[in-house]
Amino acid sequence: MMEFLLRLICLFSFALRTLAIWQTPNLAFSETPGGLKLGGTGSGPTIVIDSKDWPGVTRAGNDLANDFGLVTGTKGKLATSTSGLTNTPVIIAGTIGKSPLIDNLISTGKLDVSAVKGKWESFTTQVVPNPTDGVASALILAGSDKRGTIFALYDISEQIGVSPWYWWADVPPKRKTAIYALPITKTQGPPSIKYRGIFLNDEQPALTNWVRSAAGFGSYNAAFHAKVFELLLRLRANYFWPTMWASKFYVDDAKNGPLADEMGIVMGTSHTEPLARADKEKVKPWDWKANQAGLKKYMQDGATRAKNWETVWTMGMRGDGDTASPTLDAKQLVDVIAFQQGALKSALGVQDLRGVPQMWCVYKEVGGYYQAGMKVPEDVTILWSDDNSGNIQRLPISSEMSRSGNFGVYYHFDYVGDPRNYKWINSIQLSKTWEQMHLAHQKNATQIWIVNVGDLKPLELPISHFLDMAYDMSKFTSSASTDPWLEAWATREFGAAVSKGTAEAMATYGKLIIRRKYELLNLNFPYSTVNYDEAETVLGEWQALEVKAQKLYDGLDAETQIAFFEMVLHPIMAGRVVVQVYINAARNKAYAAQKRMSTNILADDVKKTYAQDAVIQKRYHSLVNGKWNHMMDQIHFGYNNWQDPASNSMPSVQTIGTTAPSTGIMGVSVQNSAASTPGDAAPTLPSIDPYTPENRTIDIYAKGSGTVDFTITASVPYIKVTPSSGTLTYPSGVSDIRAIITVDWTLAPKDTTTKADITIKPSKGTSATLTLPITNFAVPPSFTGYVESNGAVAIEMHRYTSLNPSSGTSLSIIPNYGRTASGLTLNPLPSSPLTPSTAPRAIYTFYALTTAAAAKVSVYLPPSFNVDPSSPLKYAIAIDDGTPITVTPVPSSTLGSMPGGWSESVINGARIVSSNVGRVEKGEHRLSVWLLEGGTTVQRLVVDLGGVKGSYLGPGESGWVGRGR
Repeated sequence: MMEFLLRLICLFSFALRTLAIWQTPNLAFSETPGGLKLGGTGSGPTIVIDSKDWPGVTRAGNDLANDFGLVTGTKGKLATSTSGLTNTPVIIAGTIGKSPLIDNLISTGKLDVSAVKGKWESFTTQVVPNPTDGVASALILAGSDKRGTIFALYDISEQIGVSPWYWWADVPPKRKTAIYALPITKTQGPPSIKYRGIFLNDEQPALTNWVRSAAGFGSYNAAFHAKVFELLLRLRANYFWPTMWASKFYVDDAKNGPLADEMGIVMGTSHTEPLARADKEKVKPWDWKANQAGLKKYMQDGATRAKNWETVWTMGMRGDGDTASPTLDAKQLVDVIAFQQGALKSALGVQDLRGVPQMWCVYKEVGGYYQAGMKVPEDVTILWSDDNSGNIQRLPISSEMSRSGNFGVYYHFDYVGDPRNYKWINSIQLSKTWEQMHLAHQKNATQIWIVNVGDLKPLELPISHFLDMAYDMSKFTSSASTDPWLEAWATREFGAAVSKGTAEAMATYGKLIIRRKYELLNLNFPYSTVNYDEAETVLGEWQALEVKAQKLYDGLDAETQIAFFEMVLHPIMAGRVVVQVYINAARNKAYAAQKRMSTNILADDVKKTYAQDAVIQKRYHSLVNGKWNHMMDQIHFGYNNWQDPASNSMPSVQTIGTTAPSTGIMGVSVQNSAASTPGDAAPTLPSIDPYTPENRTIDIYAKGSGTVDFTITASVPYIKVTPSSGTLTYPSGVSDIRAIITVDWTLAPKDTTTKADITIKPSKGTSATLTLPITNFAVPPSFTGYVESNGAVAIEMHRYTSLNPSSGTSLSIIPNYGRTASGLTLNPLPSSPLTPSTAPRAIYTFYALTTAAAAKVSVYLPPSFNVDPSSPLKYAIAIDDGTPITVTPVPSSTLGSMPGGWSESVINGARIVSSNVGRVEKGEHRLSVWLLEGGTTVQRLVVDLGGVKGSYLGPGESGWVGRGR
């Protein structure tokens, strides 16, 4: 029988796992042996919840009844007893110790709850025959506590095809004609993180405008919060920090506090709002030294007001308006927390605070107090913060592990502050979130995970990912877990037919957006318009991604298209517009210096593309009859400091006159040079060899009005240029033509470096003759690895030759991580710092076509912090059998301050550290990399053999020969 049941589970597990993401399935959608039919076309279950159970459980049961209607067309019914249910499908749900129905099943031996009883937020489900008189069989959902039961009910909702985002992202239900409960016992919980949730912050202007509009709720009232709380519970979250800049949660609507407690949401407040008081309730002056009596009353009143509701109490104090206090020091802060604990004891009527959740957030200047040795009561959870840009600053160290209050993490998907705000649309790379939160979990920061999500609406995808990890990190132990999770998420939201393509699209989106936030694109524009065709290549990646997403969108039904647009197509489309505006504005400037007539064409493109932004915004706001009007109000163009400007503004562009120079209207430029010839000295083309990964190209363009024909000839027969002739016409024709150079390597001189001339001759005007260096060396047939081209070897982390583990840890690849391809990290974490002799080693093989007298290796890392100050991030590199060069990439810093190079690394999405490795001879080499401290992650390696040009991302990945990886 057990073997049969296991086969049954396997039969349905894949399909169902992708509806309730990575949760154990216990339902099927066609008749199965031993299965209990719960509903289908024309029938729905009766959901029995005892009247003595928690009101939040009844509320979730009512939602499940409605969800059956969304999926099958027939709603379920809610009942408080099993009488009269002889011929109807029955689900009995209840909380152990709170539901007489469940307790009776336990006492009579019909229900075994030993696996979940007494545990936090856990549940068990099973089909029980003859649970009560008149009921032949029923699906029993038994929760260990209030939220355990609620999660069990919403777990059924998700499995049958109702996404947690059915309202907030308009995900349509997946229709079913029949639903069966499988004859298995399912046990789930407790969660990996005890308190896990979101912070609605930086909610101006979009969320607040929407809430106050006709499309919203009028204010941050109970009706609004009911929708938020339901979403959180469906996502298996339990913790919430409310909006703070234009609202007062407990005051705006007296129903807010009781509603949270009724529904099962644990309330908190932000790091700057102590003891359940809102920022906008603060007394003046907000100064412990000058107004201690006023602040004590303020805090005591907060504890008294919320004493009957489940709360994680925010402890400590910061300055007014989310700033540092000018008068508070560590000694006074100890006094503040001592008073706050006394206020809690008084309000709650307890002698000690064991079991009373309290949190002190080590945010910004508060870190300095802790660094200076401030002692925090053991029962207070220390909530470490990231740097507001997704890089955790500190995590527990060995001497701190015994704290009864444990630790947590305050993370950001949205932020107002340095280096610039980012609060428009999703700009989160999921694989980086995994890397940081997996590190936090391994370092035992498991009491609280809270993430700032700004307006909520544009961040559906990273919110789901964050909360799924917080609920069950055991499903995310692999460094490769993000992409399968994405595919499961896409299946749940949009269906299996587009799940793989959607996952690929959003993984690519993560790599593109981690390079630089939208708001930072005009800060020292990053992408080179000269070297490696970088700016054009990046734009091409965005355009190709949009084409892919649009094709997926076009294949969906109209109902699903709405959700797909909100969560996938819109961020890609809107993001492409911003990137195209800034890239083509930069190209416009570069082309103007070359006197290209396409300067004017690019100016027009920038204006037209910028106008598309408003069109896309309007499209979003018109969805579902204006349901989301104002949700995209956030300014995102034209930043000139950390704060958003008053309005969007297009970057400046220029136009040039159409009078041709005396040399004629034809101009010529090549890669890796800003020169324009005739006029400037004729540039030399970058060298080409059989392993050059990118095309070698020549741009021929008009430098004035008129028409000119041209031909292209090479001085040797083994060079071909396509096209070999053409016509330039401005303004009414083709103003720019790109010619591609290819070499027949079978005819080119072997084992030598030579040069050839390429002449571009116009029908009128001055010709241009370019020099093309040619290197034609062949690597040995037995070689496998990267091959140098043009003095550089650019290595992506997943193309290793070997990964050699060590005792206790291994090197793992993080797919779709960082700015280009993948990451290399230690997983699991080592128990102590490593040395090259004890650490696992990754070997990357490359072949140098020339000898470099003074080579260097650049290591691209994320903008991470030394989360253990006594054991900073560390790696070592070596060429061949050379002595390993050990590098500590992140400068030491005090908690509450940023390490050297922080701003640049956060802006650029990478910290790049270069090391001199000396002479590298022509031939085969091994580049070894050791990661010596847990949390050290590498994105990319570039070996500079004397040819690396200035660019943002570095050279494109080098050519690879031999067996693929």
